[in-house]
Amino acid sequence: MDPSDGSSSRDINQIPTSTTKGVAIRERINAVSTNSSKSAGNAPVKYRHVAAVHSRSRTSCLSSDSERTPSFLGFRNLMVIVLIPCHLFVAYIIELVAAQQAKGAIGRMKRDNDEVKDYHDAQARKTFQATWIVIAWAHGINATLCLLVTTIVVYGYVNHPLIGTISEVHAIIVWLKNCSYAFTNRDLRHALLNPSSAASLPEIYAECPYPRNVTLRNLSYFWWAPTLVYQPVYPRTKDIRWTFVVKRLAEGAGLSIFIWLASAQYAAPLLHNSLTKIATLDVASIIERLMKLSTVSLIVWLAGFFAVFQSILNALAEIMRFGDREFYSEWWNSPSVGTYWRTWNKPVYHFMRRHIFSPLVGRGWSPRFASAMVFVFSGFLHELLVGVPTHNILGVAFIGMVVQLPLIAVTMPLEKMQGVNGKIIGNSIFWISFCLVGQPLAALLYFFAWQAKYGSVSKQQIR
Repeated sequence: MDPSDGSSSRDINQIPTSTTKGVAIRERINAVSTNSSKSAGNAPVKYRHVAAVHSRSRTSCLSSDSERTPSFLGFRNLMVIVLIPCHLFVAYIIELVAAQQAKGAIGRMKRDNDEVKDYHDAQARKTFQATWIVIAWAHGINATLCLLVTTIVVYGYVNHPLIGTISEVHAIIVWLKNCSYAFTNRDLRHALLNPSSAASLPEIYAECPYPRNVTLRNLSYFWWAPTLVYQPVYPRTKDIRWTFVVKRLAEGAGLSIFIWLASAQYAAPLLHNSLTKIATLDVASIIERLMKLSTVSLIVWLAGFFAVFQSILNALAEIMRFGDREFYSEWWNSPSVGTYWRTWNKPVYHFMRRHIFSPLVGRGWSPRFASAMVFVFSGFLHELLVGVPTHNILGVAFIGMVVQLPLIAVTMPLEKMQGVNGKIIGNSIFWISFCLVGQPLAALLYFFAWQAKYGSVSKQQIR
């Protein structure tokens, strides 16, 4: 019987399969036929769709009755690659190298006697100075690339303002965390090598002294913690109240829907109706649109403030068991513009004070000039945050921050006045500048610039 002949398959099909012996004979004949066809002339064998895929009972690997515990190594790698930004991971690698060098120096000092120790201190000081310059440059380049790459990509390739804004906010947050991580570990490393200065460290740091804090777990906690200031140890709560988390997340979701509806129903039509008035420089109509927009922008801003600082940050803090949850103070009662900037966004305020204002004052700068530098730096970040996603670097956000300096100077004496009259006047100046001049005007200008570049306002209309 020729296996390549069609009659062979018909003969095989005639073998009964009701008995075990018949099934075995049929399987042997099929095997012989397959091998014969391969050796006969390399003739292709027709595939039969009869493979027994479901041959035995099995459970899902994540089920409780699974035969073995699954490995979650891939999720760990995902956390390192995605959830922990790569620039923070690079900062960890840089600091790990610096910590190893510092531990090696401490070990050599302990092995030497007092006379040689002084010699090695002088040599180590010279070596450390050169090494620390390299470490500082490495941290600086890493942090700069963190912000630069995202800014270039958003400005050149992301043509959706909301997506671009989210990406730019994330890049700025990671950049600030990078800087805080580098500055703090530098001073902790200095305290390790100079025990006399270690006494000035906060007591809470004794729970995790340098370099025990240079770990991926410590870095991961800092990345998720609702703060921009790095510490080896933070105050922690005992447990997680999941009911509290669900309530805060529900608040955030509800307010996000409200913001979207208010923006679509009220803000967007006002902005579109203002385009022709701005193009023709109709000042009276621009002021009218500005006053109408001020109400909508104030409501949207207040809803956004509550959603972020009260709902989302508190939910994140609860999940992370982060104890210090003073993300804002009573900024709405601010008797001066300066008080508002110190109280409405505590995470940013703490970063500016710890890493910019205080170091400048420590170097001999006056508090007034140090504050001016803080607002210049903040203006730069605001321009990146608004101008880059809209693809229009107008300088309006930067100027808006710098203009706060004279407003602070004007309202500061009112804050110090005896009685309530000065505070009421200062609070009124704050609200007027906040509602009419600040956000509505910036929204109009950047929206007009976006429409002039990509939307309904043509270059002929502008001319």
